[in-house]
Amino acid sequence: MLWLLLTCCLLLPYTVLLLLYRYWWSKTKTVTVNRTFQPSTRFSIIIPARNEEQNINACLQSIAQLNYPNELFEVIVMDDFSTDATVATAQQFPFVKVLELKTLLNEKINSYKKKAIELGIVASTGDYIVTTDADCIVPENWLYNFAFIIQQKPTVFIAAPVAMKEERSAIKVFQSLDFLSLQGITAASVGAGFHSMCNGANLCYSKEAFYKVDGFKGVDHIASGDDMLLMHKLYNQYPNEVHYCKAADSIVLTEPVETVAAFFRQRIRWASKADKYDDKRIFVVLLLVYLLNVWLLVLAISCFFISNNLQLLLLALGIKTIAELFFLFPVARFFQKQQLLVWFPLAQPFHIVYTVIAGWLGKFGNYEWKGRTVR
Repeated sequence: MLWLLLTCCLLLPYTVLLLLYRYWWSKTKTVTVNRTFQPSTRFSIIIPARNEEQNINACLQSIAQLNYPNELFEVIVMDDFSTDATVATAQQFPFVKVLELKTLLNEKINSYKKKAIELGIVASTGDYIVTTDADCIVPENWLYNFAFIIQQKPTVFIAAPVAMKEERSAIKVFQSLDFLSLQGITAASVGAGFHSMCNGANLCYSKEAFYKVDGFKGVDHIASGDDMLLMHKLYNQYPNEVHYCKAADSIVLTEPVETVAAFFRQRIRWASKADKYDDKRIFVVLLLVYLLNVWLLVLAISCFFISNNLQLLLLALGIKTIAELFFLFPVARFFQKQQLLVWFPLAQPFHIVYTVIAGWLGKFGNYEWKGRTVR
């Protein structure tokens, strides 16, 4: 009876949360740009890069094909102590300004990416900052859609969609499925005014507002969080001016990691900021998700000793899977990745284990990212 009670206490609120996410996703309006729209917003695209010689050329090629007036945007690549040909590759593009942290920074810090973005903003001339990663491909209407939102309503921050480039291995399929859920939650939570997620591969924010909230001050000691922690600072001061760009032609494509080990390092890095939010609602949601996965793992282990628990475990997994698929169906349709959902039930065991491990190590462990060990 106790096993059933504890399972219900965690699974019921989790299911309700997913139903709310599904509702909020459906209520988030799709961005449709009027054909007569004339953009006037000036953007500064900032791309932090560390050892990205294999990816940055394709990224900058996609930016070169943007459907946006050249005089209204600039591109700044912030090199983070690369030891390969990242700088030389970026310098081949005449429209790109390349700045190197090694010439601008003399101290050892914990968040080089935040510092790279901050120094890029200092050097920028645009009114709005747009960030992406050096391994990303941006769509041609990227800035056009941002400008439409900015010129239609008061805006200090826009979160926007990101998807994996390809899924040609089991770990990449798993990443893409996991990423779909994160992207769906991003859109749903922003649309609901909950603002629990965003991704630095596709962001836009006001430079003036960035300085008004003192930029990354107060969160600059945290290695990750150049995206979500900044969003929360801006939301706290401008609660009605944070938006989501729900447009298929705004989807930025990012490179999936190649190995299970690299995947864990990435997710541990993401999990490391879970308890850093001022909005305790977010912490409660993250705690609920974590405790549910811990409990399901405990329940699975208990089946070796209490055979009757197997039926409860299968029932709980079934309810969890159905609720998650109900939420994910419209999200996958938006990203045109419905074909991946057939693998979703098979991914459940790995997802539970990874959530428990990454959540624990994100809080209490170290992780390595691009050759650096970070606490």
